[in-house]
Amino acid sequence: MFRRQQSLQGIVRRYATVTNSSGGPQARAAVPNYGLFNQRLTKARSTILENRPLTLAQKILYAHLHDVDSMTAAPVAGESYLKLSPDRVAMQDASAQMAILQFMLSGMKQTAVPTSIHCDHLVEAYQGADLDVARSWQTSREIYEFLQAASQKYGIAFWKPGSGIIHQLVLENYAAPGTLMLGTDSHTPNAGGLGMLAIGVGGADAVDAMAAIPWELKAPRVLGVHLHGSMHAWGNPKDVILALAGKLSVRGGTGYIIEYFGEGVDSLSCTGMATICNMGAEVGATTSVFPYTSSMARYLKATKRADIAAAATAQQARYLSADVQVAADPAQFYDEVVDIDLSTLEPGYNGPFTPDLYTPRSKMADKVAAEGWSDHVSAALIGSCTNSSYQDLSRAASLARQASEHGLQVAKGTEFLVSPGSEQIRATMERDGIQEAFEAIGAKVLANACGPCIGQWNRDEHPAVRNRESNSIVSSFNRNFRARNDGNPNTMNFLTSPEMVLSAALSGRLSFNPLADELKDNEGRPFRLEPPTGNELPAAGYAEGRDEYLPLLDHQPAKQIPISTKSMRLQPLEAFAPWNGQEFKDTRVLITVQGKCTTDHISAAGKWLKYKGHLENLARNTLIGAANAALDGRVNEVRNAVDGLEPAQGTIPDVALAYKKAGVPWVVIADYNYGEGSAREHAAMQPRFLGCNMVIARSFARIHETNLKKQGVLPLVFARPDEDYFIFTNNPHELVIRTQGVVDLAEANPTVSLVVDRVQNGANVETHTIQCNHTMSADQISWFKAGSALNLIAAQQQADL
Repeated sequence: MFRRQQSLQGIVRRYATVTNSSGGPQARAAVPNYGLFNQRLTKARSTILENRPLTLAQKILYAHLHDVDSMTAAPVAGESYLKLSPDRVAMQDASAQMAILQFMLSGMKQTAVPTSIHCDHLVEAYQGADLDVARSWQTSREIYEFLQAASQKYGIAFWKPGSGIIHQLVLENYAAPGTLMLGTDSHTPNAGGLGMLAIGVGGADAVDAMAAIPWELKAPRVLGVHLHGSMHAWGNPKDVILALAGKLSVRGGTGYIIEYFGEGVDSLSCTGMATICNMGAEVGATTSVFPYTSSMARYLKATKRADIAAAATAQQARYLSADVQVAADPAQFYDEVVDIDLSTLEPGYNGPFTPDLYTPRSKMADKVAAEGWSDHVSAALIGSCTNSSYQDLSRAASLARQASEHGLQVAKGTEFLVSPGSEQIRATMERDGIQEAFEAIGAKVLANACGPCIGQWNRDEHPAVRNRESNSIVSSFNRNFRARNDGNPNTMNFLTSPEMVLSAALSGRLSFNPLADELKDNEGRPFRLEPPTGNELPAAGYAEGRDEYLPLLDHQPAKQIPISTKSMRLQPLEAFAPWNGQEFKDTRVLITVQGKCTTDHISAAGKWLKYKGHLENLARNTLIGAANAALDGRVNEVRNAVDGLEPAQGTIPDVALAYKKAGVPWVVIADYNYGEGSAREHAAMQPRFLGCNMVIARSFARIHETNLKKQGVLPLVFARPDEDYFIFTNNPHELVIRTQGVVDLAEANPTVSLVVDRVQNGANVETHTIQCNHTMSADQISWFKAGSALNLIAAQQQADL
């Protein structure tokens, strides 16, 4: 199924630019300026690129360089930083709060590029659909009114709760082939299914684009995935990314854009390609993208964007696909190549607790038995931003109808939940009988929102959750970290396709294989499910849905933005202090993180989502999911290394706050891929707020490392990660760090030394000197010196007055 190739080593990556201006809030994207893109790309080809063949990802990047005229040499992938001008920004309601609070300090009167806010994260799944949306207005009205007022003031399109999930709405309305978008959510690459280069970022990065400041990205390598053949009857595009995640691991795509190519691409629907790109975030990829295809044109036309389809079709060969030389010899032009044969690809199950633990369907029963996983499926969940297209839902509904014909409902003790991706999808699902088919077998249809996928799932009454018992759920979601969905650390979430979720709902068993196993009808007679069938697009077109869920496009520059001084959910930001120009000294090691530490571990979601706009309150959950290697892996427990401070031993937030009040700086020592997962910048802002000045890791996830830099925290990587990290583990002594080389930070000088003293009873008993490296560009060093990127933006805006 797989073949991974190393490409030639001497290939250099080089890139080009566009400028943007916001035309105010938009209901749909305008036709991209392909003439300008090609003008910039042609100039780059004839100068720094020396007319070399380009991949699709390179074409889009080079067409968005901020200033190609200033470039004297080609960027080097993995080394050089690109300054890019994005075309658009999209934000969801949880991350938009902090982004807007930062933008308010920028001095800008309007966003510089078209921007949208989508209220999808704060709707808790409980009673279903409209009831849950209504309850979210009761619990989060303050947040919605804040975001709506900010949208009106700054010319942002505002999509209210119930309208849909950010990534589905972007695909339906804003994604356009060959354009560049930043989104404050890690699954922003979903739009790559429509040929867009869509990159997940933190809010401070989004503010760059909104404030017309060039956005920095380390020049990515390009991993080519060559798709052969076509999917079999039970296959789903989800199986491509499930298998690829199993091959690459959660950090195997770090520093890469994943670009799909080959004859197999033409067999996939636009929404199927979006599913694949969406979950590319789980391997750490910068983003994922597909070349323009006829299925993209069909989708654009079906979503009332025939003008974009016509313009893109004219650009298919020139701009919206890799050069022909790349297709003829992929190994020469991609940094790596992976081959996947769609015709032999099995349905997959990934999990539990990590999205890269891949098991093909045929081996799942043996795996369940060998691992001792609970075979009973307590909940089956379809939808979310990853798999809620019309094609996904219509194929799953065909299985539901088969069950109804045999008098069968979902298995006893199994809850079946459906999350439509948008109001358009929900209305079409209702009109075409898909919702009826699901409800006939016992489904509950939830709101057009993220819901259980991001931990907004009121499941407290379930015995397994109440008693913290082990139980298995299956979902068509994209992420399955421990405790993510329902707060129970023993709930095992297995990621799979909607068809496999539906079959698990009917059988009630994780081990059930619909390709080989039988169900029993209401009279006990055995039968097998026939392969699912469905339509790529609705034959009658998409239903309009309810007018109340159309976007608010009401630009009022004089609008006042409400923030109560008594609010527990919103708090105006105060600028972080600038660097004092000296080496760090007397810095305590607060925690040595053991193993996987995602942004969920650093800044939990679930019940904490309500504090996303209040940094002081949210800081109370800092690193509460992290295991401490210095205390035998105990979670959320650290020693207080400063004599006389209380508590002597306590939770991470409590001890960090004690250090902050005492003026004691502290650091985090971290394992590999620190900060993987979502794009939430709170995971960088919270430690910074509590006094953290450095994070030293064996390696970082891309978005989190950038977020740390944006907030003025210095991220360092051990030069010898497999040796020096262990100096800090299982250590009974106080560790005090001082630095050498911070005062000399420079892009050309990546080394910083740490002098680590082991202190016992106030006396130094041992000293280690450790070499570390940084990846700071010149601009990023300026952020560090200013105290944060936002401080620098505000200073520049003030200087322009």
